[in-house]
Amino acid sequence: MSNLIDVCYDCDSYEQIAPEDFVLSYLDAVLKAVDLKDVEFSVSFIDEGHMHDMNLEYRNIDDSTDILSFASEDEDPDGIPFINGDSSERVLGDILICPEVMARNAQTFGVSVQEELRRLLIHGVLHLSGENHETNDASEPMLVKQEKLLSQIQL
Repeated sequence: MSNLIDVCYDCDSYEQIAPEDFVLSYLDAVLKAVDLKDVEFSVSFIDEGHMHDMNLEYRNIDDSTDILSFASEDEDPDGIPFINGDSSERVLGDILICPEVMARNAQTFGVSVQEELRRLLIHGVLHLSGENHETNDASEPMLVKQEKLLSQIQL
């Protein structure tokens, strides 16, 4: 048993920003750090127009964003995600990342695009594992955990 992670790109240039090998290796390290194993989810790198549409449809926010996470709603009555019928992986959901917004945020925050990518991958996994935050304040417990993981996980 192992993790099954599907990585997709809206356009080929996104793979230069977020190479699949790196994304998969980093996500494996994140999953190990948060003690998640035998899980299945997808990570899609989508363009800003697509992200804007998704943010409007699902969050009623008429703007693009850097990341959206959609946790699987396929759970039993106890809240445990169902097992994929073809394997033993728990289906966690989907992560959408917009490289254009990610790059702007990296510039705004004074960090590299690679650091911001790592931050977003952690952020998405935390959401898929059931964690949430009310605001983007750095003192939010989920965001504190995110930054701690970011400093701990080195590839």
